[in-house]
Amino acid sequence: MSKTQKSRIWRRSTTAFAVIAGLAAPAAQADTLADALVGAYGHSGLLDQNRALLRAADEDVAIATSTLRPIIGWSADITRQFGDSTSFASGGIQRDAGSTTAAVGLDLTLQLFDGGADSARIEASKETVLATRATLLTIEQNVLLRAAVAFFNVFRQQEFVSLRQNNLRLLQEEQRAAEDRFEVGEVTRTDVALAEAAVASARSALAGAQRDLVQAQAEYANATGRQPGRLTAIPQLPQTTTDVPSAQGVAVRTHPEIEQARRQIAANELLITAAVAAKLPTVNLRGTLGFDEDLSSGNGDSQIGTVGVNVSGPIYQGGELSAVERRTIAVRDASRGNLHTVRHNVQQDVVIAISNLVAARSSIIASEEEVRASQVAFEGVREEATLGARTTLDVLDAEQDLLDARTTRISAQVDQYVASYQVLESMGLLTAQRLGLPVQIYDPVAYYNLVKNAPTNRSKQGQQLDKVLRALKPTD
Repeated sequence: MSKTQKSRIWRRSTTAFAVIAGLAAPAAQADTLADALVGAYGHSGLLDQNRALLRAADEDVAIATSTLRPIIGWSADITRQFGDSTSFASGGIQRDAGSTTAAVGLDLTLQLFDGGADSARIEASKETVLATRATLLTIEQNVLLRAAVAFFNVFRQQEFVSLRQNNLRLLQEEQRAAEDRFEVGEVTRTDVALAEAAVASARSALAGAQRDLVQAQAEYANATGRQPGRLTAIPQLPQTTTDVPSAQGVAVRTHPEIEQARRQIAANELLITAAVAAKLPTVNLRGTLGFDEDLSSGNGDSQIGTVGVNVSGPIYQGGELSAVERRTIAVRDASRGNLHTVRHNVQQDVVIAISNLVAARSSIIASEEEVRASQVAFEGVREEATLGARTTLDVLDAEQDLLDARTTRISAQVDQYVASYQVLESMGLLTAQRLGLPVQIYDPVAYYNLVKNAPTNRSKQGQQLDKVLRALKPTD
C-alpha cells in the first residue's frame, strides 16, 4: 500500500467521530448515532465482563512473577504427650512420662535456578495479557457495530412506518374518491371493493411496520441502555475505502482478532520453553529458624537455625514431562493454524463488507431512478383515471409500485450506512479511541502497571488496587 493510501485511511479512521457528530440535531430528545455509540460503550455488560477477564490475566503475570521471589512462611504448634513409664532403676515405680512442648519456626525458600522455566512462564503470561487486550478490542468493535446497526434499523423502521401511514392516508382518499365516483355512476362496485381491499391491506402493513419498529427499538435499548428518541436524520457517511487489497492490508495489520492470534502463538512458544526447562535440575536456597520450649519440665528452650542449598531434578516421572512438552508443541501448532484461519476470515470479512457497500451504493442509484419514474407514472395514471382512461386497479397498482420503490430506497440508504461501519469493523478501525468518541476510554495498561510486580494487600500499591477494584465493582 502506498503512503498516500495509508494516510488516507488513517485520516478516515481518526475523523470518524467528526462524521458521527455530523448527525443533524433535529428535534429535542432525538438520539444521534454518537449518542447510541456512547451509550453502548458505557452500558455493555459484555465489555465489563471482558475487562474483568483482562484484569484476571493481568493477575496471572503477578502470580507467575511471585515464583521468582523468596517464599517465607511460619509455623507454630503445641504438642502434649501422654503416658507413663516404669523402669528397674526406679524400683518399678510408675512415673508420668507426659510432656508439653511448644515450637515456633520460620522457613525461607528462594529459587536460584530452574533452567528458565518460571521466567518463560512469566513472559508467556505477558503475551496472554496482550492477547486478552486484543480480545477486548474485538468485543468493543462488536458492541459498537451492534449499536450502529440498531440505530440505523430504528431509523429504517421509523421511515417505513411513516411511509405506511402516508400510503394509508392516500389509499383512504382513493377509496373516498372511488365511492364518490360510484355514486355518480362513473365506476362500478368492483372499483370500490378494490379500493376498500387496498385500504385494509395498508392497515395490516402499517401494523406490521409498527411491530417491526417496536422490536427495533427494543434491540436499540438492549444495545445502548437507552430508549431511542425520534431519529429524524442520519449522519454523513463515514469515508471508507472500497479498495479491497488496501483494506485487507490494513485489516491484517490492525484487526484485533489477528493480534490476539499472534500473541497466543507467542505465549505457546514460551510455554514450550518452560516445558523443556522443567526437565532440568532446580536449585533452591533454604533457611529455617526454630524456637522450641518444654512447657512441662521447664528445662529451658532451644533455638535452632539452618541454611542450605538444595539441588533436585527429575529422573523418571512416568513420561509426564515428555508428554507435557509434546502437548505444548501441539497447542502451539494449533494456534498457528488458528492464525491462518483468522487471517483468511478477516480478509473475507473485508470483501463481504466492501461488496455490501458497493452493492448498496448501486442500489441507491437504481432506487432513486425507480422512485422518480414511479412517481411520474403514479401521477400520470391517477390523472388518466380522473378522465376515465384508467381503472381504479391501475391507480392502486401504480401507488403500490411507488411505495415499493420508496421502501427500496430507504433500505438501500440504511444498508449503505450499515455496510460502511461493517467495513470499518472488518479493518479493525471501529473502536472508541479511533472514532474519537466522547467517553472515558478504558485504559488496559493502568491496572496492569499496578499489579505486574505482584504487590501485597498491605503495601501502598496494594491499597491503591483496593480502591481501583471498589471503583470497578459492577452495578446492575
